[in-house]
Amino acid sequence: MSTKQLINNINLVKNVVKTIQLAITMTLLLLTSTALRADVLTDIVPLQTRWAEINYQLDEDDREKAYQQLVTVADQVVANNAGSAEAYIWRGIIKSSLAGAKGGLGALGVAEESKADFEKALTLDANALQGSAYTSLGVLYAKVPGWPIGFGSNKKAAELLTKALTLNPQGIDPNYFYAELLADKRDYSQAMRYLEQAKQAPKRPGRESADVGRQQEIAMLMAKVAKKIKH
Repeated sequence: MSTKQLINNINLVKNVVKTIQLAITMTLLLLTSTALRADVLTDIVPLQTRWAEINYQLDEDDREKAYQQLVTVADQVVANNAGSAEAYIWRGIIKSSLAGAKGGLGALGVAEESKADFEKALTLDANALQGSAYTSLGVLYAKVPGWPIGFGSNKKAAELLTKALTLNPQGIDPNYFYAELLADKRDYSQAMRYLEQAKQAPKRPGRESADVGRQQEIAMLMAKVAKKIKH
C-alpha cells in the first residue's frame, strides 16, 4: 500500500469516527430534550389543575389571592424549566387570570408580565402546547385596554388567534376566544360558527375540569349570540 493510500484510509477512518461521534451526540441531545419536555409537562399539571379550580370553582372575591399564590408556584416551575416554553405559557396564563381578577389600572403591570411570558414562550417554541402562547397572547390583546392606557389591540388579537387556529384548528380555546372576539365586533354569524367548532372540540386528557368550565362558557356565549342573530 502506498503512502498516499495509507493517508487516504486514515482520513476515511477519521471521518467515519467523526460521523459516529456526531450521531451519538445528536442522539444524546434528543434524549435529553425529550426527558426535559417530559419533566416540564409533569411540572405544569398542578398549575393546570389549580388554575381550573380557581377559575371555575372559587368565588370571584377569592380568586385574586389564590391566583397570586399560584404565581409563586409557577415562578418555581419556570425556574426549574427555564428553557421550556410550556412553563412560561402557564405562568403567563396564571398572571393573565390574576390581572383579570385584580381589574382596573392596577392590573396593567401584571398584564405586561403575562405578555412577556407569552412572548418568551414564542421565542422558545411557538408550537408548544399546540400554539397556546398565540391563543393566550391573543386573548390578552383583546382584553387589555388599548392606547393610551394599555397595549390592547383587537387587530393584533385577531392576528394571534388566527395563527393559533392554524396550529390547533379543532382546539376548544382558540375557537372559543376567536368567537368571543368576533361577537365583540358584532360579527355574530361568524362567532356562532367558531362556537360550534369549540363545542365539538375533542376532550383534553387531564383537563376535564377546565373542559367542563369552558363548555359552560361556550353555552352562555352561544345563547347571547343566538339572541343577537334573531334580532
